[in-house]
Amino acid sequence: MEKLTFLNPEFFWLFLLIPVVVFWFWKKKNQQSATLKMSSLDGFKGTKSVITKLKPILNVFRVLALCSLIIALARPRTVDVSNKTKITKGVDIVMAIDVSGSMLAKDLKPNRMEALKRVAADFVQERPNDRIGLVVYASEAYTKTPVTSDKAIILDAINSIKYDNVLQDGTGIGMGLATAVNRLKDSQAKSKVIILLTDGVNNSGFIEPETASDIAKQYGIKVYTIGIGTNGMAMFPYAVAPNGEFLFQMMKVEIDEQLMKNIAKKTEGQYFRATSNSKLAEIYASINKLETTEIEELKFYDYDEKFRLFVWIAGFLLLAEFGLRNTVFKSFV
Repeated sequence: MEKLTFLNPEFFWLFLLIPVVVFWFWKKKNQQSATLKMSSLDGFKGTKSVITKLKPILNVFRVLALCSLIIALARPRTVDVSNKTKITKGVDIVMAIDVSGSMLAKDLKPNRMEALKRVAADFVQERPNDRIGLVVYASEAYTKTPVTSDKAIILDAINSIKYDNVLQDGTGIGMGLATAVNRLKDSQAKSKVIILLTDGVNNSGFIEPETASDIAKQYGIKVYTIGIGTNGMAMFPYAVAPNGEFLFQMMKVEIDEQLMKNIAKKTEGQYFRATSNSKLAEIYASINKLETTEIEELKFYDYDEKFRLFVWIAGFLLLAEFGLRNTVFKSFV
């Protein structure tokens, strides 16, 4: 959108001279016409012409010309500003999400998996300039979405996460981490990050978590680990009823926090514990602030000078004043 600006607005102070000029014209008006002393003017009453009455318009032209010149000196111009952003140093992120049956536990509302999906979707939307991928794991792991800048694809993938027995149940933390590392090892981004989330203890998979974290460190990948689950007891699914619904019972929450802390420390990341929906949201907000993307904003200014118009107006007014003074008003000046 174009905006009118003035390059030299200090010239507007000259408008303070306008009242002085007007006063000067008023004071000198009687000196602009010849005078003749007569004993009586009775014979001239009612003979004042229209041209005589219009003579002050010459001074109006001069004042308007002066105003136009002042505006021209202030250099009016319109400016059209356009922005262009350029990512100078981006971040590639892979979210490795535990989708084992225990993620249906109800200590977060409505359950851990649904709470995570909401927060993860918000996180993706707040990273418009980064590439993000998605890995899901239980006892095995697979890439649900490779690293991409298409946020719609990522959001659809997050929304489709569910417990559906595609993966053998269990918790293979090493498998999830290793798969995420594989998606980032060839990345050329400034920063490579894995957000590894689990709600249990590593009990399956043929890749040990320590081995996967060593590989992540080798490739310069930072791992933020999140343990999700309340402290104490929670309602866990333990069986499926004939109607297909899960049956729940109170069970102890067990998370290998020491393992998660070790992975984070080895890769220069951090460990977080999400014991509630709000805490989970706070964790993702913290990671969002810790991993920043450097963006260069370029602004382009397109100026269109407007002072010439006011110079032409001033010139026209002065020319008109000169012409009228030496033609129509010549015998009255």
